[in-house]
Amino acid sequence: MATLASSPTPSAKVPQNVLECYHCHDVCPDDRLQFDDKVFCCEGCQMVYQILNSNDLCQYYTIDDRAGNTLKHRRDSRAYAWLDDKEVADKLLRYADEHTARVEFYLPGMHCASCIWLLEHLYRLDAGVQRSTVNFLKKQVVIHFAPHQTSLRRLAALLDSLGYPPEINLSDVDGATPQVVDKALYYKIGLAGFAFGNIMLLSFPEYLGLDKEREAWFFGIFGYLNLIIGLPVLLYSARDYFTSAWQGIRQRHLNLDVPLALGMAVLYGRSAWEILTGTGAGFMDSFAGLLFFLLVGKWFQQKTFYHLSFERDYRSYFPVAATIRKSGGEETTVPVQKLEPGDILLIRNEELIPADGILLKGEARIDYAFVTGEAEPVPVASGERVFAGGKQRGGAIEISLTRKVSQSYLTQLWNDETFKTPHNGHASKLADRAGRYFTRLILGLSAVAILYWWGYRHDMHTAINAATAILIVACPCAVALSIPFTLANVLRILGRNRFYVKNTQVLEAFPAADAVVLDKTGTLTRVNQGQVVFTHVPKGTPLSVHEKILVKSLASQSAHPKSRQIVQSWPDVPVYEVTAFEELTGGGIRGQVGEVLVRLGSRQYIGVDTHLKGEGVFLEIDGTLRGYFFSGNQLREGLQGLMDFFHLKGNKTFLLSGDNDRAADTMATYFPADGSMQFNQSPQDKLNFVKKLREEGQTVLMLGDGLNDAGALRQSNVGIVVTENTNNFTPACDAILHADEFSRLPQFLSLAKAGVRVVNYSFFIASAYNFVGLSFAISGTLSPVIAAILMPVSSVTIILFGTLGSTLAARRLGIE
Repeated sequence: MATLASSPTPSAKVPQNVLECYHCHDVCPDDRLQFDDKVFCCEGCQMVYQILNSNDLCQYYTIDDRAGNTLKHRRDSRAYAWLDDKEVADKLLRYADEHTARVEFYLPGMHCASCIWLLEHLYRLDAGVQRSTVNFLKKQVVIHFAPHQTSLRRLAALLDSLGYPPEINLSDVDGATPQVVDKALYYKIGLAGFAFGNIMLLSFPEYLGLDKEREAWFFGIFGYLNLIIGLPVLLYSARDYFTSAWQGIRQRHLNLDVPLALGMAVLYGRSAWEILTGTGAGFMDSFAGLLFFLLVGKWFQQKTFYHLSFERDYRSYFPVAATIRKSGGEETTVPVQKLEPGDILLIRNEELIPADGILLKGEARIDYAFVTGEAEPVPVASGERVFAGGKQRGGAIEISLTRKVSQSYLTQLWNDETFKTPHNGHASKLADRAGRYFTRLILGLSAVAILYWWGYRHDMHTAINAATAILIVACPCAVALSIPFTLANVLRILGRNRFYVKNTQVLEAFPAADAVVLDKTGTLTRVNQGQVVFTHVPKGTPLSVHEKILVKSLASQSAHPKSRQIVQSWPDVPVYEVTAFEELTGGGIRGQVGEVLVRLGSRQYIGVDTHLKGEGVFLEIDGTLRGYFFSGNQLREGLQGLMDFFHLKGNKTFLLSGDNDRAADTMATYFPADGSMQFNQSPQDKLNFVKKLREEGQTVLMLGDGLNDAGALRQSNVGIVVTENTNNFTPACDAILHADEFSRLPQFLSLAKAGVRVVNYSFFIASAYNFVGLSFAISGTLSPVIAAILMPVSSVTIILFGTLGSTLAARRLGIE
């Protein structure tokens, strides 16, 4: 693999006998730096090759033959010494314990598939790296590493040495308002606009129809000026289009920028040839106008998408609440977005930690599976840090927040690949097909136009115009834009109304459901509204004040609806510290209050004799059965309307409950079909039931409370968690509904369907636009400038239609 220009590198386009750097492909001043018969332009590039070669990572160069970035301007590792500061590290790290730490870096130098491959193999370059994941669109890499083996400073220096210097801004970590990243776009628009205006001004001899033979010198001078003014537009303003097109071609993928870049090259090349040979005035006004209007359209798209993304990530919060303990010991629940550093949070068993904090009280065993993928709970001592995204496994704990809730971070965790359920909507499939075949069709039509006008009609001027207009006016992006803008607007509207949907694919999946499974306790029934009655065993006595303290102390550790009902029923009873707390999902809870062992749970969990009558939550104190709690469940308002909605759609509906069949007669009103109600269901039974429905070919929508049904929610095609002033969020779900909005769920699901319908209408409009535009373009009656105006106008039209259409659909459904 020699690095001379004669080397068999497919895309090398350097003059003969010019030395090219093997790593970054820059021109080498000489051949002094050689290794393995390969020439390098600087010591940095040689060092990177040696690192990759010694770690058997040279596949990096085969994935993309021009993968490397130049290392001439790399920074010394000492430039990252400030990352060794503990306060700085605490701000940057999203999670850290003695075994694992998690950090995110923004890498603007990431540009191709080789970059992704190399960055996801960092563990072979640094033994301390456990795994790394790349988000190519955001140019971010998430690195999990062992802090006792490597450090932030070493990781940043490693990335820099590979040609990916991280840009680190500490203000971003604190949840600051995000800024539009691509500021260079403004400069490109300004340059293209300046050139467009001046080229039109200097083209007035052509516009005024002056005699070209008598005023030839006039035409020549202004033609050269136009060519000079257009050159920086070609080299700078149009650079992104050419770069994207070239990368697409190298990856054997004809993206949208290929016909655009080809059209720009044809316009400028044809103009240069006409001006330099004196055979015409060229199309410099068309070229500059094309770039100007394309960039303005791109700016509008970025601003609109940024606005929708900001609304979702920073103004629409998970409709869950956290429990704050005030100075007087009073507990109150507040939405997570209102939490502030310094607030004291009470986190019960199975509840999510919404933001970073310090453990103040309690036995913390934090499950960080949501953050690291490791489900083994981590013990945390008092005074140590706990991190956002962890779940408490054990008794209630108290933490003091040190950072505000980062909505974008929670959204990012929720959308991690680990928790994604594949949703293949019809609209997404259609957009994928359009993007795959549209560019080939456009290139083919351009070739046909040239053959017809130049080869058959012998009209080169019209051939160039027609081919360029076809390349420019065709707009598959109008199809691609309809999904993110329309459905992102629906996500924003739903989030504002406390129905938080994970992503746009979930919206497409809602209308496809044909079977609906509903949990009962905490989902169809209200948590705090049922009256709790205690019945003691025969020959027993009512509970004493001391026993009530024992029971409430234990029940306060759990987030289960029935535990919350017991706590709510005794507001004046104090709570004591509980140790050795355990909770068996679907069974019950146990713990030590002082020297007394207390257990609450089902008949099977407590081991109650089958001859003893009574059903509910049984109580055992120090091995003695004391009786059972029975709560009259109050159904949620709007249940009848919700069931009517599903039945009108033809959905099969099923009720799954862990309780006995005492409520069967009441629930039969809503679930009249035989076999539609299942009682005494364990969490595994619920999961198996959903799994069986899916094996039968049904698309399952499930509503649960996220406590005893997390597995079933994950097994379903679409899972919705209903939450009522508790932090029972589970990453297995696809959407979260605040319980106060339960009666509006039919409207929310109807809006999702309306959003998909608006997307389909957008496809029709985009198809009609392309058909009409291409008809005029291939006939030679559409100029490239008009085509350049129409292309962003079509995109803007689709964006406005999708956004306004989905907004109007929401208002018709009574959703603001």
